[in-house]
Amino acid sequence: MADQFSFDVVSEVNMQELKNALDQATKEVKQRFDFKDSKTEITLKEKDKELVVVSDDEYKLNAVLEIIKAKCVKRGVSLKAFDYGAVEPALAGTVRQTAKIQSGLASEKAKEISKAIKDSKLKVQAQIQGEQVRVLSKSKDELQSAIALLKGKDFGVDLQYTNFR
Repeated sequence: MADQFSFDVVSEVNMQELKNALDQATKEVKQRFDFKDSKTEITLKEKDKELVVVSDDEYKLNAVLEIIKAKCVKRGVSLKAFDYGAVEPALAGTVRQTAKIQSGLASEKAKEISKAIKDSKLKVQAQIQGEQVRVLSKSKDELQSAIALLKGKDFGVDLQYTNFR
């Protein structure tokens, strides 16, 4: 039997589910009457991990974003994964909004999570390992308590718990 159990706290987005949600949103935009003859475009830049939405005006842009959010929720993609930028003017009188897709924990978020675990007085250890936090303990029950603690707090990012050992 292992003397130490662990799990990892990560923040990742399932890119395939996100692509599916964006494809569904694009289909809905093309079919809707209020978007007829509009210059609405939804672009996913996978390498840069960002989503770019272009539309005729701010009203239509907000409507497209609502469609995207609804499709993401249905596909199980967390809305906390998006960090929306400001609405900016684009070519030919259109407007553009860029949303960064967060993947991995930023160092300040990882520190915040590890501090929350240490302040909880549970018999667990938290180690920051790059873009994830590893939580170690001798008891699986303590690890489950740590997961419950983290689920109860809002860190502003979507957290997943992986790599149980």
